[in-house]
Amino acid sequence: MTLSTAIARLNAADPDFARHLDHLLSWESVSDDAVNQRVLDIIKAVRERGDAALVEFTQRFDGVQASSIDDLILDRERLELALTRITPAQREALETAANRVRSYHERQKQDSWQYTEADGTVLGQKVTPLDRAGLYVPGGKASYPSSVLMNAIPAKVAGVGEVVMVVPTPRGELNELVLAAACIAGVDRVFTVGGAQAVAALAYGTESVPQVDKIVGPGNIYVATAKRHVFGQVGIDMIAGPSEILVVCDGQTDPDWIAMDLFSQAEHDEDAQAILVSPDADFLDRVAASIEKLLPTMERADIIEKSINGRGALIQVRDMQQAIEVANRIAPEHLELSLADPQAWLGQIRHAGAIFMGRHTSEALGDYCAGPNHVLPTSGTARFSSPLGVYDFQKRSSIIFCSEQGASQLGHTASVLARGESLTAHARSAEFRILDNKGN
Repeated sequence: MTLSTAIARLNAADPDFARHLDHLLSWESVSDDAVNQRVLDIIKAVRERGDAALVEFTQRFDGVQASSIDDLILDRERLELALTRITPAQREALETAANRVRSYHERQKQDSWQYTEADGTVLGQKVTPLDRAGLYVPGGKASYPSSVLMNAIPAKVAGVGEVVMVVPTPRGELNELVLAAACIAGVDRVFTVGGAQAVAALAYGTESVPQVDKIVGPGNIYVATAKRHVFGQVGIDMIAGPSEILVVCDGQTDPDWIAMDLFSQAEHDEDAQAILVSPDADFLDRVAASIEKLLPTMERADIIEKSINGRGALIQVRDMQQAIEVANRIAPEHLELSLADPQAWLGQIRHAGAIFMGRHTSEALGDYCAGPNHVLPTSGTARFSSPLGVYDFQKRSSIIFCSEQGASQLGHTASVLARGESLTAHARSAEFRILDNKGN
């Protein structure tokens, strides 16, 4: 097979640049009617028939010969066995990554707080971890032990009482690295089920699968569609789109490095997006040449080729200021500032899931072991969303403890506002606590 790229070349000075950029960034995540209906049918079956439906769907979709739900449960001993089946180097890498992820997320923990006003009224916030979280992990050969660490460890750091993992095992294929990662991350229970049926089981519970409070983790279109439907019954992390990388470079980084950074996201799937922005037109040419040179050496060259040709771009800008403006317009999942002084520009970055600073900080380090979470907002949602973190597994309750004097003083204000809304019971409830109104 002959490989070649025809990566789009855009120039911010072009009058049609905004339109071309919008077209490049567009991505539709809506399920078609057939997928949507199938997911609804699966959810309904799981709600009605519980474990029996899980066993049936696992047999049908994953080719697993399971006679009962017991055949789809992995105990803690099986996870510990996985640690002995991976290589020493793999175990060391998992433990190193887990320690770094845990250390970073420990700093995100929020504590409850209170303060007392002059009249003795106490106000505050109580921070409480979720009781139970569900972690969806893709199964088979396309599985990611790093995602287990990134999803389970923040939950454990937050203090979640129980983390339940679901992972499909097509044709009974268990991924030892995924199970070892689950062991290291402290996952409590594992069910070898996947797809929309696993999401439904976590959301509504079955005889064996406990109902969770929040579902996190990536999956295919059936998983994403199911997460949409169960949201409200449970919390979800996000509906993730294809992986993205935006590299802003001043033209001084090795073009082979930049090409490989673009490949690192393009190899995920054909819809992934890799974009380079630079004011140096000659550098864009050199990166294009590096792409052509390195593409045939890649194991997933056919996927990279389709991604680069379909959704990739090399964008020329006037200067670094305009490069930053384009970056904020794109609001990428991963942003590399491959610059001599990235700190000088950091303050102007408003929208990005994760920011990789300097020439030596490849995005791949963030995917595995730098420490920050690799579950990030995609498709421009970095404008209003954040990386997965400890805060996603905690909820906050307001604390209001009025003194007698405080209730009396606030009662006057509440009364005026409540009567302004024609909510008389609200007003009178507050007025009963006003000191000179007692008994009225």
